[in-house]
Amino acid sequence: MFPGMGGMDPRRMKMMMKQLGIKSEDINAKKVIFEMEGGKLVIENPQVTAMEIQGQKTYTVVGKAVKEDAGIPESDVKMVAEQAGVSEKEARKALEETNGDIAEAIGKLKE
Repeated sequence: MFPGMGGMDPRRMKMMMKQLGIKSEDINAKKVIFEMEGGKLVIENPQVTAMEIQGQKTYTVVGKAVKEDAGIPESDVKMVAEQAGVSEKEARKALEETNGDIAEAIGKLKE
């Protein structure tokens, strides 16, 4: 948990933290998503620990992260192209113009 603490026993670590006034609790999270410029960072089945130190909460997230690029999913492009009877290129353009709103993109292309 803390660098330089070596292989300290977790129970002993909790006792020390309690003596220092640090409260710690595990959070049962299914997914953690960080929304960043240019995409998302998704962590499935993470280990999340919340620590409260002097009234300030700090969260530690441990798990395998997968980066998802921002943009229009290919499945949405194909659906809009099929529903509106247009090419995928036209469907993608319409989805970009409508910020990914499928219904609005289809309506726009059918006009």
